[in-house]
Amino acid sequence: MIRHSLLLMYRNFKRFKSTFFINLIGLSSGLACALLIFLWVSDELSVDGFHENDSRLFQVMTNHDNAEGVTTMEAGPGLLAETLAEEVPEVKYAVSSSIIPDKFVVSDDNHHINASGQFVSKDFFNVFSYPLLHGNREQVLAGKSAIVISEELAMKLFGTTNAVGRTIKWQILHFGKPVVVTGVFKNVPANSSKQFDFLASFEEFKDMLGDGLHWDNHNAETYLLLAEGVDPGQVNQKITGFIKQKLPTSNVSLLIRPYSDRYLYGTYENGVQAGGRIAYVRLFSIVAVFILLIACINFMNLSTAKASRRIKEVGIKKSLGASRASLAMHYLGESLLMAFAALILALTIVELSIGPFNAITGKQLALSFAPEFVLGAFGIACITGLLAGSYPALYLSGFRPAEVLRGRLEGLGGEMWARKGLVVFQFTLSVILIVAVLVVYKQIEYVQTKNLGYNKDNIVYFSAEGKVQQNLEPFLSEVRQIPGITNASSGGSIIGDIGSTIGLTWPGKNPDDDVAFQTVAVNYGMIETLGISIKSGRAFSKEFATDTAKIVFNETAIATMGMQDPVGKTVNLWGEDKKIIGVVKDFHFQSLHEQVKPMFFRLEPKQAMKVMARMEAGRENEAIAQLQELHEKYNPGFELDYKFLNEDYESLYAAEQRVAVLSKYFAGLAILISCLGLFGLATFTAERRLKEIGVRKVLGASEFSIAYLLSVDFSKLVLISILIALPASYLLVTYWLQNFAYRIELKLWYFVGAGLLALFIAWFTVGMQAVKAAKVNPTQCLSDE
Repeated sequence: MIRHSLLLMYRNFKRFKSTFFINLIGLSSGLACALLIFLWVSDELSVDGFHENDSRLFQVMTNHDNAEGVTTMEAGPGLLAETLAEEVPEVKYAVSSSIIPDKFVVSDDNHHINASGQFVSKDFFNVFSYPLLHGNREQVLAGKSAIVISEELAMKLFGTTNAVGRTIKWQILHFGKPVVVTGVFKNVPANSSKQFDFLASFEEFKDMLGDGLHWDNHNAETYLLLAEGVDPGQVNQKITGFIKQKLPTSNVSLLIRPYSDRYLYGTYENGVQAGGRIAYVRLFSIVAVFILLIACINFMNLSTAKASRRIKEVGIKKSLGASRASLAMHYLGESLLMAFAALILALTIVELSIGPFNAITGKQLALSFAPEFVLGAFGIACITGLLAGSYPALYLSGFRPAEVLRGRLEGLGGEMWARKGLVVFQFTLSVILIVAVLVVYKQIEYVQTKNLGYNKDNIVYFSAEGKVQQNLEPFLSEVRQIPGITNASSGGSIIGDIGSTIGLTWPGKNPDDDVAFQTVAVNYGMIETLGISIKSGRAFSKEFATDTAKIVFNETAIATMGMQDPVGKTVNLWGEDKKIIGVVKDFHFQSLHEQVKPMFFRLEPKQAMKVMARMEAGRENEAIAQLQELHEKYNPGFELDYKFLNEDYESLYAAEQRVAVLSKYFAGLAILISCLGLFGLATFTAERRLKEIGVRKVLGASEFSIAYLLSVDFSKLVLISILIALPASYLLVTYWLQNFAYRIELKLWYFVGAGLLALFIAWFTVGMQAVKAAKVNPTQCLSDE
């Protein structure tokens, strides 16, 4: 029976070649898309989940209750971890990790290498599962002068991973110290949200903080490994007011979240977890399901459409005693066989497209036949086959033999309505995807072209290191002389991760309100180099010797403080009086996801260690080449590790840009698969109506009227799809745009344009077959009459 069934399947596939290839292409395309998304989703879900004690590993978050609401941050006091370990018995280990956004310079006698590092507590390797190649995890960070480096850094410095006992030096800003390598760890895996090249003792970081190590200074991240059997909810309740116990004036409360949630669930609103990257995981999972559904609908439609060609086969089998269940199983077997044939082709497509897909997503995915992938691929193929074949199997096996053999088919109208409904569903999804692609593209275009309040273009920056740091002013003076460079200065971070403080007071401030201000240390000329506009007053200038005791605010900060005519007034920052000398116009120093926040500039050249140089457009290569020569003159052996400021800004929207590109391809694929199905149905419809076409042509019907006749039914279905899709897509894109504080206005043409595009594509697809059928010679259509 199995051999007989397989032979019948083969004959049917061979008999209906066009249907077979349309189904194969549609299903394989849908499966390839689903498998790529499966690989991406699996990788996203695996981030930070590889630690041995993942279920007991938590991060301590801080909720800051201020005038604007509750702000949730990862940073907490540097004293927090050791105090929690001492006073909370449910905590087995507590680890501090410094927050240092800048790159270090790590060097030995012969090399100067830019590396990322962290200062961490001695129990770091007891909490996190980063394997050590050399060293004991209990001892590697026990000494104050200890450093643990990655195998990659060890190879760069020493040409071997056996580097224990070697002496190197780290340097950042004005701090630096010789240390001894006590361990070497395996390179941090790609699915770790924290990437670092070395780990040094947190005790060293405490010395760097000096008087800044107190309960009101948030400068470290805190991680907990709870004891076995401990309820995290009880720990959460227990530590909520922990900081207030130490500092009664504090407005900060604590909460813990699973460490593996930090990557996917990183967004908090008013102290409550409100999503994050998990939204894109869900979005693309839904897209994968939609595209598979569209492919399955093609299979259902074409299978039921060709049912009239197989009615005698069904009638004869039933007359000979075949049950409905056996027939259903046979047709389900056909669809499963088709699904697995499509799976083989889909795997080939995935292998060919994994490189470009990685380039778009920034991943390092690979098609490996690991058990979870094999099970996932097998499961997706089975579900696809069963879903695609379920309706045709039930429909075909339900024919009554007597009526079938007489050539009568009852219920044909119901089958046609079901087929039309599936076409409507297909194109509804396609139109929604077209609208989504258009809106995402326009929003990304908006954030990239919006006037940010400063000029980010043609600015190159790098960290001041070695002798550049020691001779910053002479170096900047020489940079300004380079042809093609119009201005240069130095400052702190201006995009993304900017420091903040609540240590600012002003006349009339409510003592119960803690307002967080973003703060940036700058050198003379930094505001001018960035092209930030002055609203009132002036920027810092060397003409005024007392400017180190001055401060410059943005407009939002002045509004937050409720000041009128602020220039000349005095505020107090960290216990020192500062005179306001200027107010700059608001500029977007963070992403457009967020409102502009209160901010001020402080003149601290010794803390402003990012050199920024503005170049003339078109002379960037020439200017950078000379900049490299100057840097080599000051720092022989140091690599000039530069970046462009506009690249940093664009990186704030990396997720959205990837969504935009992927959505474009997914929408195109959905439309392609939908049109394949429409093409197949149009072909089949034209074949069934050949005699009607012949009679009409004999009676004088024009080719245009016949083409119109064959196209109008499909056009009605697509128009219904558009009417359903437009309100649904409006709700979807409105919800997505709420993630941006500054966003585009939705315009009518976005939706009308998407609908018309879908309609034109459908007309083109059906029209090709309609015109072909209209041109048929009527004698061929009526030759058997």
